[in-house]
Amino acid sequence: MADKKFVEEITSREEDYTQWYTDVVKKAELMSYSSVKGCMILKPGGYAIWENIQRELDRRFKETGVENVYMPLFIPESLLEREKDHVEGFAPEVAWVTHGGEEKLQERLCVRPTSETLFCDLYKDIVHSYRDLPKCYNQWCSVVRWEKTTRPFLRSSEFLWQEGHTVHATYEDAEERTLKMLDVYVNFAKEILAIPMVKGKKTDKEKFAGAESTYTMEALMPDGKALQSGTSHNFGDGFAKAFDIQYTDKNNKLQYAFQTSWGVSTRLIGAIIMVHGDDAGLCLPPMIAPTQVCVIPIQQKKEGVLEKASEIYEELKSAGIRVKVDDSDKSPGWKFSEAEMRGISLRIEIGPRDIENGKCVIVRRDTREKTECSLDAITETVNKIMTTMQSDMYDRAKEYLDSHIDTAVSYGEFVEKINRNPGFIKGMWCGNVECEEKIKEETTATSRCIPFEQEEIAPTCVCCGKPAKRLVYWGKAY
Repeated sequence: MADKKFVEEITSREEDYTQWYTDVVKKAELMSYSSVKGCMILKPGGYAIWENIQRELDRRFKETGVENVYMPLFIPESLLEREKDHVEGFAPEVAWVTHGGEEKLQERLCVRPTSETLFCDLYKDIVHSYRDLPKCYNQWCSVVRWEKTTRPFLRSSEFLWQEGHTVHATYEDAEERTLKMLDVYVNFAKEILAIPMVKGKKTDKEKFAGAESTYTMEALMPDGKALQSGTSHNFGDGFAKAFDIQYTDKNNKLQYAFQTSWGVSTRLIGAIIMVHGDDAGLCLPPMIAPTQVCVIPIQQKKEGVLEKASEIYEELKSAGIRVKVDDSDKSPGWKFSEAEMRGISLRIEIGPRDIENGKCVIVRRDTREKTECSLDAITETVNKIMTTMQSDMYDRAKEYLDSHIDTAVSYGEFVEKINRNPGFIKGMWCGNVECEEKIKEETTATSRCIPFEQEEIAPTCVCCGKPAKRLVYWGKAY
């Protein structure tokens, strides 16, 4: 069990979920607040998780033919304004540079909130023929959106992300890429983060500014709120027409190109914290944990204990396992609690009696289950336990998601359930934005997505009672 004194500094989730989240990100040393309002400092613990996200996603992107580039931080105002819907969508959040040194700039520069316009400016110069297509580029960078209300990882004025921008010969090619990248995200969330997602299409009201279609993956947090965790957009040829991105097709005719954009951000770290954390702190799935195993020597001043701990460390490290030894002078109980707080997947306890018996004890972070293990089989056992733990953590999250999806067929039932039951509500929708606006105004719930797998739970709209066109997942969101 975690050291009682140590975890008293974390507010219970039941007592105050928001404060629990803040306590965990600070106590686990994932981030700290900066002197710049709304911006956070990513500490080594938090940045290491992002590095693992980046490494794994980057590999998956490249397997689909994506190449990395880097674009400027600044966007001239005239360039940003080339696509009307896009600039209107971001206008309230844009930060502007007006001076260079002491001189006023002739044209304001926007600090990128996203880079569609810069990629378009590049593509118009490098796309000329059908032979140039497709171009599948991605960049890892930070963006700035001047948020009024901020919260670590979930919403900040500057955050880290990746933004993919591709250009294609046809609408069908662009649509295929849009859906392919959404699936890359969903599979990554399942296999690496152990987080199940609901995926589908955004309504026109909720889609990305300037997009023809936006697809999303939505996670459900333990407080019942949805978290938009990744989006993929099909721009059609709207940006191409605004930026004059044309190519000569096989018949030697000029055609406008079609584009996509897709991205995830450090918001995923917030999802990991909430979906898997508990009152003892962070709980990281082995596939994403920066430190998968912590070896804790017991009675470490006794002869041979630290040496054996070091042997275990070297063996696991050589097997590709991310491992460390806690040989600090803190008490074993404190070390156990600290390892739990930081979300280390497994801890190995090794003391004089264990060495004498040729065994050690392996403890899972998620269930605290203890396994006595022969020192001769330690690598095999650690790998086996981590595989099981990764799967179990996903299954628990999936069970929670599935048990917190309800249905409503009338507006009265919808209001009652959305206010009483945390989670998603499945309800039919007529397609009119007025119903979306009414639901948001009266319940604060929004349409999260139109799922790909449609079903008809009622013939009429859950809000207005008119004939329904689509099934929609509704929910309150971060």
